[in-house]
Amino acid sequence: MAKVLIPYGKEKIEVEINDNNLQGVYFPNDVEKREFASEFSKNLENANFAEFMEGDERVVFIVNDGTRPTPTAKVLRVIYDDIKDKDIYFIIATGAHRAPNDEEYEYIFGKEIYEDLKAKDRIWAHDAKNDEMVYLGKSTNGTEMYLNKIVAEAKKTIVIGSVEPHYFAGYTGGRKGFLPGVASYETITQNHKLALNKSAKALALDGNPVHEDMMDAMNVLKDIQVFSIMTILDKDHNVYETTCGDLVEAFYAAIDSAKKVFCVDIEEKTDIVISVAPYPMDIDLYQSQKAIDNGKLALKEGGILIFVSQCRMGIGGKTFFDLMASCDTPQEVLEKIKIEYKLGYHKAGKMAEINTWAQTWGVTELPEDEIKAVHIKPFESVEAAVEKALEEKGKDAKITVLPLGSLSVPNILKN
Repeated sequence: MAKVLIPYGKEKIEVEINDNNLQGVYFPNDVEKREFASEFSKNLENANFAEFMEGDERVVFIVNDGTRPTPTAKVLRVIYDDIKDKDIYFIIATGAHRAPNDEEYEYIFGKEIYEDLKAKDRIWAHDAKNDEMVYLGKSTNGTEMYLNKIVAEAKKTIVIGSVEPHYFAGYTGGRKGFLPGVASYETITQNHKLALNKSAKALALDGNPVHEDMMDAMNVLKDIQVFSIMTILDKDHNVYETTCGDLVEAFYAAIDSAKKVFCVDIEEKTDIVISVAPYPMDIDLYQSQKAIDNGKLALKEGGILIFVSQCRMGIGGKTFFDLMASCDTPQEVLEKIKIEYKLGYHKAGKMAEINTWAQTWGVTELPEDEIKAVHIKPFESVEAAVEKALEEKGKDAKITVLPLGSLSVPNILKN
């Protein structure tokens, strides 16, 4: 009997799976461990960070919210002593998410730096619906770029992000700091509607309408000097690589490293897949969905996807939840989206699509009625779900486990 450790919130739970059933436990790939601070400092020097920071004008830092694994605190610990006395300002790139709470602010900045910035009133959480926006132009696709006034009127911005696969943008990082990060709700809605396209998927950039729209929209930043700091984490959330400098160049330079970490070779698809959303990506169902979307890539048609996430803050997106709860079947969800699109429907569409050819079961802390409302069958434990899945798929059915499902993109070797 194999004992598999699965993240659940900040803890780990042990799950026993029969050796005959377990195809494998797949993590992001092992990569070389590197000393972060010295290598990062060298990259900053090579990209002329000190020169970028020269002068007295305000520099606006764009940083990710608490739903991302971006090691913002580690980055700031390296540079903060050199910049803390300058006119610096931080905006949390929430996109359409809520503002962080105190615990999340400390996670983002680290306790000491957060307290210092808070005391100096140098932090603002972007509010896509209520902040003042500035229109900067539109993309070729027609997405109208309204950016937060704080960013739009800045002469210099520094965007700190992380690059990992994203289920419809191809990869996170780079341009995502601006769109959706600090864009208006209407701008985000126009861009995210493109996520319903089948070409909008993990690892895909060429031909991905969401990515191409974001890159095209970045042309409106021509009057803003942008310095990019991109990080790539390994499976243990240590920093594997950093790329610095030009927004586009730093983003694309990070992708090769991201592929080395996150693209996981798996021999073949299986009837049962356990895919986990680890902390902090388990904050709610809306964010945890990435584990579902990655897990489906390792699942046979007609199979069972066992989704595991604490969902600490509940559902997380009322719009997508209300749509799914209003429909009796996943197919009805997809039909309603064709008639009308609202921001959040892309999430509902991705979740519903899986359930047209497979089953999604869930081990979460969500109320049973809520998890059922989004067409996920609830279970109290992973063991109970596995036992039931083997009853349904047969005692010899194979199981694939993705303990870091939000960050692991299966590459199936045998189709």
